[in-house]
Amino acid sequence: MHHKITMNAGALNAGLARREALKAGGMGVLSVAAIGILAGEPTMAKAAASSADADILNVALGLEHEAIAAYQIGAESGLLQKPVLDAAVLFQSHHKAHRDALIAAIGKLGGTPVAAKSTSDYVASLDIASVKSQTDVLRLARKLERGAANAYIGVIPSFKNVAYAQISARLAADETMHWTVLTQVLGDALPTQALSFGA
Repeated sequence: MHHKITMNAGALNAGLARREALKAGGMGVLSVAAIGILAGEPTMAKAAASSADADILNVALGLEHEAIAAYQIGAESGLLQKPVLDAAVLFQSHHKAHRDALIAAIGKLGGTPVAAKSTSDYVASLDIASVKSQTDVLRLARKLERGAANAYIGVIPSFKNVAYAQISARLAADETMHWTVLTQVLGDALPTQALSFGA
């Protein structure tokens, strides 16, 4: 079954919404942790912090499920030519490794990992309908990679456990690498300013 990918303002808005959701994912629960500390209840504070970290990681896991699906749909579109197809498959394997690391971390925190949606759900949420070229597929992938990188960078300060902040930083580095490669393949210019991610 071949699906085609298209980009539009809805996909960009969805990416920005996912970034904001990831940022906000732990904020409410983090305040519970602060209340526990202030109330002199370290067990409550620790449990709330673990829950907050698990919530943030679960939103990140949702991004990874989305990326895996997007690369699968792109690969099945028949529009990607070698070596671009090989790079897409490689990037998807990175996202699968990210997914597995996040599932393990969420499990260690006692959380329940969020499940992937159906392909038809991703087709709808990514506004996948009709792509005319390999370029359109790559532009959508690049947009998703940048959104994920920015989201991971944005939540680093929210983690109570620095180990999870480090995981988020490592994930952001991979997403940035993917964005950079896709930008080069597309022949677009790299940013001329420093600190171009996470703003």
